[in-house]
Amino acid sequence: MGRQRIQKRVALIATVLNEEDSVGALLESILQQTRQPDEVVLVDGGSSDTTVSIVQSYSERLPLRLIEAPGANISQGRNLAITSTDCEIIAATDAGVRLSPTWLESLLKPFHDHNDSPLLVACGFFVPDARTVFELAMGATVIPNVRDIDGQRFLPSSRSVAFSKEAWRVAGGYPAWLDYCEDLVFDTRLKEAGVPFVWCPEALVYFRPRNDLKSFFKQYYRYARGDGKANLWTKRHLIRYLSYGYALSTVAFGLCWKALWPVLLLGGAVHLYRPYARLLPYLRQASRKEQISALSWVPVIRLTGDIAKMAGYPVGLIWRWKYRKTLKAQER
Repeated sequence: MGRQRIQKRVALIATVLNEEDSVGALLESILQQTRQPDEVVLVDGGSSDTTVSIVQSYSERLPLRLIEAPGANISQGRNLAITSTDCEIIAATDAGVRLSPTWLESLLKPFHDHNDSPLLVACGFFVPDARTVFELAMGATVIPNVRDIDGQRFLPSSRSVAFSKEAWRVAGGYPAWLDYCEDLVFDTRLKEAGVPFVWCPEALVYFRPRNDLKSFFKQYYRYARGDGKANLWTKRHLIRYLSYGYALSTVAFGLCWKALWPVLLLGGAVHLYRPYARLLPYLRQASRKEQISALSWVPVIRLTGDIAKMAGYPVGLIWRWKYRKTLKAQER
């Protein structure tokens, strides 16, 4: 007879802040899980809307605990949630999503298959949950398809991931000094510590894209600022600056440098290829007006995101230089 598998307890965690429009959908999707969590821990960072009362209204239907921590960033909130539970496995998500019914069950399969391993990460995925034509174009522009992902190299977003609490300890927790891109730094620390990652593309969450350019710009500005703070993707950002510098110089001196225009147009086509490839299948049932609108939004969204990244990244670098001594001490 084989050894009996030990049923490990699972805590589902998330941070919330002014999520009155979305937190209900998350909690309802938790209620629909085929494998219920043993504990649900939500940390509120100081909501000024009705988020707290909405969460509290689910306390009799879920094994729910709400921790109020005004001013805590997302890293601090996640660490607080994890510290407060004695569950052996942590499943993390965000307030702005809804979970597929088998999400938690799918994330836990690797832990059942590797029951003796104290260190493990299960990498879930997310897909756009668009409600408008603009959001459809936004989702296609910024959210990859599962076929675009190399499961061996994928760094999971903390809107869809599960890990052993011991792995969290080994990685030193989420970086409390970082407010954005914290999950990528956490993933990198786990990789460096040799923690195994298991790709679970069937563990899906539905993520609603931003519904206007202003909020999208703000989101990607913060992401890029986080990259700068964490010193992430330096080459990628440098390529972006060089590419747009080349494009601007070509436009400015195009009459003299006509030979550069084909290169510029080719670069633009390559930059837009994947968003359009992802978008086209979703447009088959759309009206002609909706198709034209969605197709027109893609380059605008792409340009807005790139400008936001180019604006946010140096701000993050300046912050990192300013606090370099403190960061060195914390990162050690």
